[in-house]
Amino acid sequence: MAETDNGAAAPKPETKAQVKLNVMAQFIRDLSFENIVAQKGIQGEVNPDIQVQVALEPKKRAVEGQYEVVTRFNVTSKNKSTEDTLFLLELQYGGIFQIEGVPEEQLHPFLSIECPRMLFPYVRRLVADITREGGFPPLNLDNIDFMQVYKNSLAQRKQAEGSTEEPRAN
Repeated sequence: MAETDNGAAAPKPETKAQVKLNVMAQFIRDLSFENIVAQKGIQGEVNPDIQVQVALEPKKRAVEGQYEVVTRFNVTSKNKSTEDTLFLLELQYGGIFQIEGVPEEQLHPFLSIECPRMLFPYVRRLVADITREGGFPPLNLDNIDFMQVYKNSLAQRKQAEGSTEEPRAN
């Protein structure tokens, strides 16, 4: 502690806890790839339309400061002209994170935005490898705005809670 002119200890300025984020592990929880073209065959010109859906599942683990975040990706490729499905890819990719210094009220957004952001480059590589090995050109996913995914999931949850509430009697 620093001393003041009269010899008394001066209070230290408060320092905010520094955020620490460590990726402890990464894993594929579930993976499914269906090449519909190979199964059924396809005739005519193919003009693919690719749709990507993302969902997040953050949860606390038993170990203090550890959290598991699973990202769910559903990728569907359809032929624009015929609406025939070309392939389906479902991937659940997770990570275990050690997190320190994040205030409790900011923890859920942190888990739902920052942690998936850390995992995304590995997911992108997996999707490209799987589609290439499945007989298609490698699919390089565009960057995903996980903040927007988080906001959308909050809005959906709020809407679901609002529609399931029963009117209260006075």
